Amino acid sequence: MINVEVKKDEGESTLNLIRRFSRRVTGAGVIQRVRGRRYRTRAESALVRRKHTLKSIARREEVKELIKLGKMIEQTGPRKGKGARK
Repeated sequence: MINVEVKKDEGESTLNLIRRFSRRVTGAGVIQRVRGRRYRTRAESALVRRKHTLKSIARREEVKELIKLGKMIEQTGPRKGKGARK
């Protein structure tokens, strides 16, 4: 990470100092980096992905069993949701 540092020159106004600082920050690309990182999320670990997968497999088997027993109606037609095909 690049830190931008600006020291006040003798006889320099505060407004001019802020202007110089802003130019340095823009030139160093600090704002672009921060904005790019803003919505970034951490990648899921292999263990977490494995747990999600096992949970969905178990749920799928449970639904199949409930359909077999007649306690749940089998859905036909277009799927809706995250895994739907377009």
